[in-house]
Amino acid sequence: MMLEPAQRAGDAPHTAHEQGTPEALSSTASGAELPAEPAAGPVPSTRLPEPARDARRRKEQEQWLRRRRLERQLHDGAALRISALALQLGVFRHRVPAGEPDLQQSIDGLQDELHAVLQELRDVAGKIYPPLLDEAGLGAALREAADRVDTPVRVDAPDDRFGPAAEGAAYFAVTECLDAMASGGPPVHVAIHRDGGELCVRVSGVDGRHAELLHDQVRLLGGTVDVADGPPPGTGTIIARIPCE
Repeated sequence: MMLEPAQRAGDAPHTAHEQGTPEALSSTASGAELPAEPAAGPVPSTRLPEPARDARRRKEQEQWLRRRRLERQLHDGAALRISALALQLGVFRHRVPAGEPDLQQSIDGLQDELHAVLQELRDVAGKIYPPLLDEAGLGAALREAADRVDTPVRVDAPDDRFGPAAEGAAYFAVTECLDAMASGGPPVHVAIHRDGGELCVRVSGVDGRHAELLHDQVRLLGGTVDVADGPPPGTGTIIARIPCE
């Protein structure tokens, strides 16, 4: 018996079931239907709420604590090991025979490189959280920073401690303000004192536009910044208040 043309082997199927159309694929061998395609359009989402003010302040305080711990880790760990290695090389150098000048020069070069690495590491640690700020407080750290700028700066500060977060924010706020000043300007006076539960930082003799630098540092801790014009012309006084311990 001859096959009909549509039934010959290798011919394309003609029915919906044979062609694999959506109608044919709408059911499985067991008769269960496939899941429908999702409708086009935006996917529903939920926006996370902004953290409360107290929560933001706690988070910022924790960040300052982490910065202080990281500085201690660099100072008490890597920096001390590099310093010890430089000392060991110095001891080894004295054991080298006098007839080995090339070896002695090589050791001297290694020591110089280690001292350079050690200084770079200390600079990085100081930008994270100054060691003197942690050890001696805000007044001592600001006096050291004042010695590095060309403008004469007087710092009046008590020996009180105000907590790592408030001291860190105040230190970097003032030092950024000092770094932004042009050399040869009028003398600057920085006064620190406690006013109730706040650390009060008064910077006099600076351009009031530098207040933004202080505000960027203290606002996340719930601090405030006020600016007042004052003599001489072109200068003013910036007052920052930061909640402290």
